[in-house]
Formats: sequence, C-alpha cells, structure tokens
Amino acid sequence: MKINIYPGVLDTLLLTSPINIFPSSSPLNLPNPNSISISIAGRRKSVKVCARRVEPASDLRSGGGSVMDLGKDVINRDLYPDIEPYSSGLLKVSHVHSIYWEQSGNPTGYPVVFLHGGPGGGTSPSNRRFFDPEFYRIILFDQRGAGRSIPHACLEENTTWDLVDDIEKLREHLGIPEWQVFGGSWGSTLSLAYSQSHPDKVTSMVLRGIFLLRKKELEWFYEGGAAAIFPDAWEPFRDLIPENERSSFISAYNKRLNSNDLETQHTAAKAWTKWEMMTAHLRPNEENIKRGDDDKFSLAFARIENHFFVNKGFFPSDSYLLDNIEKIRHIKTTIVQGRYDVCCPMMSAWDLHKAWPEAELKVIQDAGHSANEPGITAELVAATEKLKIILK
Repeated sequence: MKINIYPGVLDTLLLTSPINIFPSSSPLNLPNPNSISISIAGRRKSVKVCARRVEPASDLRSGGGSVMDLGKDVINRDLYPDIEPYSSGLLKVSHVHSIYWEQSGNPTGYPVVFLHGGPGGGTSPSNRRFFDPEFYRIILFDQRGAGRSIPHACLEENTTWDLVDDIEKLREHLGIPEWQVFGGSWGSTLSLAYSQSHPDKVTSMVLRGIFLLRKKELEWFYEGGAAAIFPDAWEPFRDLIPENERSSFISAYNKRLNSNDLETQHTAAKAWTKWEMMTAHLRPNEENIKRGDDDKFSLAFARIENHFFVNKGFFPSDSYLLDNIEKIRHIKTTIVQGRYDVCCPMMSAWDLHKAWPEAELKVIQDAGHSANEPGITAELVAATEKLKIILK
C-alpha cells in the first residue's frame, strides 16, 4: 500500500481493503464508488480513491505483518493493460510443423513462457495481461496445429513429447538460459511434463486448473460424469453419437473428427468444443460459448484434444506426472484451482498437492475452470507478482 498524506489532502494511490489508516480508526471496507468520505484528524473530507486489490508484500517476507505498511511494495491482483508484442515469428520445429511465437513486455526483463490449454486452444492477446510488462519478458507461443502455428489442426508428429521438445527449441532460439513457466488446464499438464524433463531450465511455475490426464479425469468429463451437473450442455454432445457407439464418446468422436468428410469433422468439432465452453465457467459465459461456432478454432481445438486423449496423453503410465514429482519438488510453484471446476475437477489439484506439499495451493471458492473468472484471475496475477519479489 502506498499513501501520501499532506495537510488537508489524502492522496491515495493504492489501498488494501480493509485497512487501518490510524491505530485508533476502524477498518475501512472500500465500496465500489470512486468517492468516499473519510475522517482525518477530526475533519471529514470527501476524497477520490483509485482502488486496486492488493496485499502487503511484507507478508511474503516475514510470514505476516500489519495490513498497512507505508513505503513498502504491494501485491497487485488486477490484470495489466493490453500490450502489443515487440517481436514475433514462426519457428520451424520439424519437417511438418512451424510454431508461432511472440514476445512482449520488457526485452531485458525476466522471461516467462505461457503454455496454453486444450491442447489445441492457442494463445490470445489477453494472455499477456497476467504479467507486469515492466518486469517480465513475456513469451507466448501456439503449440503444434493450434492458433497461428502451421499446418492448422495437424495431428502428424503432434505428441506431448514433441511439444516438450518445442519449448526447449524456442527457449534456445530466444537465447534464454532459464525461465518461469505459466500454464493452466492442459497448460498445467504440459508445464509439469516440461519441467520434469528439464528441471534445470525452470525457475518457478504458476499452474491453474490442474489436469493430470488420467483415465478417471477423462471419464469424468467425456463419459458422463460431468453430465450430472450440466445435463443441458451434455445432451447435444451425447446425441451426436448413435446409442450403439456410446460406450466410449472419446473414440466415437475420434472417428468423426478424422473423417474424410470435412462437414462431418466440423459438426463433431463444434459439438465437442461447445461442450467444454459451456462448462468452463461457474456462471455461463456467452462469449466463450460462441467460440464453439468458429469452424477454424473448433476444428483445431477438438481434433488435437481428442487426439491426445485417445492416446492417453502419450504418457507411459496413468500416474506418470505424479510419479515424477521428485524431479521438480525444489521448484517454487503456486497452484490456483477453482473449487467448482467441472472440466478439471479439484481432485487432481488435491492429488498434486498431496504429492507435492511444497507447492502452494490456492483454492478459489467461487470459481469454476476458466482463468478469466475474477477470483482465479486475481490469484494468478498475485502469483506472478509474488514471484517478482523472489526473483528481484
């Protein structure tokens, strides 16, 4: 919190809520309006307040402290403003694939790589906003077949281990010795796989919506478990498949997503994508649901996701990521998980936490899966902010 007090004027740049301005005052809970009335030295003064949710950085250093610490840093919990990349390109990673990459923020800042979800989801400009652009050198890239990478929706030479190799190729291409890794949903899966393969290249991690790609997770979401919560969203996904093929919806959709008929592919891709988009938020998000109507996005999203799931993530065992936690136990990590995440239920974050108690687990009690839900967004930003203090 940063406060400057002058005679007759309270100039508040950042306020923590609640705060104690003076030892004798009662906590001030900031309302939404920009103007509030505060008593100062016996006088009432109407002041303008520019408020941002913050927490004292002293809590990180000492494990506690007063809510108000004049002159010390604070932890921002709000997204940063939109920014544009300062460089971008295509990196050829195989004879088939070239991946789109971009850099934004501070060219000499601390490098962080953003690993998107899906697989097949691609990145978006809003992903840059989780990071302080003055401190971080922000690297985004689209995984094989996704977003602006080419060829689009291609499944050839597209496995978890190909993507792990691509991350290393990109790191070397950009001349980065080591970096922070940030990933949610499938991005958390890939973050774990990459860090376990290259633990010496990862300084810290922020993970969200944990997905360990185990059989019980896939069966929960794609074979009827989540239908108990979203029956209205499930029925269109279910009804595309004839009853005699419903013993495995993942296999049935695989057949259609790889059909020689493009219309069949698109129909299946839209149904697959809409099922996930309709369940990704605690409260329905119409803008997110509409992404399922985009032929280009849904084809890559559905085809690549399904390809990875049919192949069990290309992992040698169901518990592979949990079995290899020892390799990354030393890496400073924050896990952010929505309590009511239907896509990647909390059981996976809990299992990861039990195997890796050194990692900090933040459970958001009023959130589902999406990184764009307010509580999850706030904790993700706060996690990158706290790591700044450690990395400085």
